Amino acid sequence: MTSSHIRTRAATVLLALLAFFLPAVTHASAAASVQEVTGFGANPGALKMFRYVPAGLPSGRPVVVALHGCTQNAAGYGTGSGWTELADRWGFSVVLPQQSAGNNLNACFDWFQSGDIERGQGEAASIAQMVDKQLADAGGDASRVYVTGLSAGGGMTSVMMAAYPEKFAAGGVVAGLPYGCAQAAASPYVCMYVGATQTPKQWGDRVRAARPGYAGPWPRLTVFQGSADYTVKPVNMSDLMKQWTDVRGADQVADTSDTVAGYPHQVFRDASGAAAVETYSITGMGHGQPVDPGSGAAQCGTAGAYVLDVNLCAAQVLGHSWGLG
Repeated sequence: MTSSHIRTRAATVLLALLAFFLPAVTHASAAASVQEVTGFGANPGALKMFRYVPAGLPSGRPVVVALHGCTQNAAGYGTGSGWTELADRWGFSVVLPQQSAGNNLNACFDWFQSGDIERGQGEAASIAQMVDKQLADAGGDASRVYVTGLSAGGGMTSVMMAAYPEKFAAGGVVAGLPYGCAQAAASPYVCMYVGATQTPKQWGDRVRAARPGYAGPWPRLTVFQGSADYTVKPVNMSDLMKQWTDVRGADQVADTSDTVAGYPHQVFRDASGAAAVETYSITGMGHGQPVDPGSGAAQCGTAGAYVLDVNLCAAQVLGHSWGLG
């Protein structure tokens, strides 16, 4: 073979390799990333707004608000929990509020501070403004906005469902607290470690007082809780169930008791037969966000600090129940 033939053949091979790899490179360069958003409102809670919008997302798509836990940040939680992965897979946008050290040295949302959990005030008002900004910018579907969070983010999820129920179709609390728990227990730590002594009606009255005169509909709730969580005790899942079944006009007797991925699962239905509250008790899990890393249809998330591989991805379960995918 002549040197000319060798050069021609080498060039052909090179072009074939480029043709094979270039589409992947182009796709990677077009991938979305978590971006900070400024000027989203008066921001009385002094929070930061981040968001994830898949490339080419059309208008009219759902919005998920995902609230990180203590010591975490917006981008890390969005990725670790699996929410950004699911946004690409199913086609929705994610709002990722972030706490500031000026508010809380451990980066916890202040779910226990009266000035941050009331409608029109503090951190709750800032998050509500982020929702409005995202709906306006992305042309999102205002009837399909959802809120979820881990630990302190789970506590703030309860806050948003209570103070701004008209904004959210449903919520998902992961290792979090009922609305008004710190006030009922007279201490956030008593709430976390012991729980508060309240009847279902007392719990429900705390939610109703957060939005006086509101006639509904109220968001439905899903709770994930580790049975071996010693930071936020499992009693808080029971109290969340009591609170939101009362708000939704359901009793505290489960209509369905089964297992999902081997974990106890219960559904509490309201008078219309709709699911008012669902609970998942993750047997043996400590304090953290359940994930199931992998490429399967039901898998998502990346294990890390307070993001625990338990062969069930809470974000996937929530998104599926909310009709996102």
